[in-house]
Amino acid sequence: MKKEHSSVPLPDTHGARLRRWAWTAAGALMVALGIIGAMLPVMPTTIFLILALACFSRASPRLEHWLLHHPRFGPSLRQWREHRAVSRRGKAMASLGMAIGFVAMCLGHPPAWVIMLVGVMEIAVIIYLLRRPNGPPPSHTGSIKAESSQDRGNNEK
Repeated sequence: MKKEHSSVPLPDTHGARLRRWAWTAAGALMVALGIIGAMLPVMPTTIFLILALACFSRASPRLEHWLLHHPRFGPSLRQWREHRAVSRRGKAMASLGMAIGFVAMCLGHPPAWVIMLVGVMEIAVIIYLLRRPNGPPPSHTGSIKAESSQDRGNNEK
């Protein structure tokens, strides 16, 4: 009689691998859309990178780290993750991009219900965006560290 020593059933292992692959593929798609958005003024960048970060956090710590420490996009992604904050420049660029996109859509003469639907959605997004903090909340840790360093320096003399 042979004893099975596998504590994890094969379908669960395969399912976990499949989920990781799906999250990684979704994250890669979001990065691609974010790169396209960086080049086109009417398409957003940051939201796709935030979605990519969420996907990679479920699938690949290496890719998550790459995004968080990217020289161009890392700071704003870390600011979002840590404080749910969007910089003033980011808010202005997103609002401008949505406005340009809305005008471009209207120039294409879509049906009135499309204009109204997109307009309502964009207004909702802008309201949400403008209600986000501009940056990390003010903290006094820097001044406390500076004071304790000065105190140590005085005690050593």
